[in-house]
Amino acid sequence: MATILRKYPFSILVVLAVVYLSFFKPPQTPLDNVTNFDKIAHICMYFGLSGVLWLEYMRSHRKRFRLLKVILTAGVMPVALSGCIELLQEYCTTYRGGDWLDFAANTIGVTLAGLIAYFLVTPRFFRT
Repeated sequence: MATILRKYPFSILVVLAVVYLSFFKPPQTPLDNVTNFDKIAHICMYFGLSGVLWLEYMRSHRKRFRLLKVILTAGVMPVALSGCIELLQEYCTTYRGGDWLDFAANTIGVTLAGLIAYFLVTPRFFRT
């Protein structure tokens, strides 16, 4: 457990922030009138989560970078977390609801972060 805290401190903070933001009761704002504004927020949250996971994985595994492991850590796990949160919102809260479009937006954020990390960041990070 201490190893995970040492290797992924920012990722843990971002996961906690995403979970908090997913379950708190948001106040009414003028942005509520903007169509699909929440989908943009979902894309940004999961883009940030996946991006931080990619960066911390690369930093912690400079000598033994394994693509499959980072895809599971920074790709599959955030999407699974997203699905669990949507189900919990639907069945365990009265003020939030699960939404397939939110899940899709979360998946888009993870996918965008993965593509940018793999094609743009990883080659520069491991440049010799």
